[in-house]
Amino acid sequence: MTAPSSQPGAGVRLPPAYRLVALDKVESTNDEAIRLAEAGAEDGTLVWAREQSKGRGRRGRSFVSPPGNLYFSLVLRPECAVATAAQLSFIAALGVGDAIGSVAPALLEVTYKWPNDVLLNGRKVSGILLESRTEATGRLEWLVLGVGVNVRSHPEDTSFPATSLAFEGTPSSVTEVDLLQAFSRHFLTWVNRWLDDGFQPVRQAWLSHAHKRGETIEVRLPKETLTGTFADLDADGALILEMPGGVRRQITAGDVYFGG
Repeated sequence: MTAPSSQPGAGVRLPPAYRLVALDKVESTNDEAIRLAEAGAEDGTLVWAREQSKGRGRRGRSFVSPPGNLYFSLVLRPECAVATAAQLSFIAALGVGDAIGSVAPALLEVTYKWPNDVLLNGRKVSGILLESRTEATGRLEWLVLGVGVNVRSHPEDTSFPATSLAFEGTPSSVTEVDLLQAFSRHFLTWVNRWLDDGFQPVRQAWLSHAHKRGETIEVRLPKETLTGTFADLDADGALILEMPGGVRRQITAGDVYFGG
């Protein structure tokens, strides 16, 4: 496994498709990646920090970011519609899941919680955040993909139970650098599959490990709360919910909760 170094980027080996920006501490890797994207940073620029002082998740929620866990943001410039680019959240989840599978004990269960969380034994181990800018014409200018993974520690006071690789029994020799390197390889594999074959293989792989598929879930939207059976994802990644009054489709964002 990769030993820690006093230089943040020393010894980190990523595929040539990435350009690493390694930092000891930053307020937010997403904010730094956005700044770089606005300044013209090329596709594949990856901002990684050992610690964040103002990490954030979806809807501006605080993301506790002590040393020992993995925090990075990736500048992407996909030539596609904004709605299609949102599928990169599912690709990132598969990249995280495959990376965890490559370093963690074989019996740990990795599942995916819609829309953008990765669970380990039913508890959140990783969150994913997408932020983007579009031109006046509607063309996507850039997308920043932020990923956090609990490697050494996890928060206790969360609305949805959290965990870490260490808590679930992953050897202490596994570091955030190991996970970053593994993710970089697996994410690239899935991106290339997506570019060649479309979203369907990604959708199928994600659904095969979807958390609570076929069970009752609660989806909290800005103006309403829906309760129904998690039936499927549509061809674009939107949630399909079977409700007493009929099937609800095109749910593209929301907070999912589970009973019992």
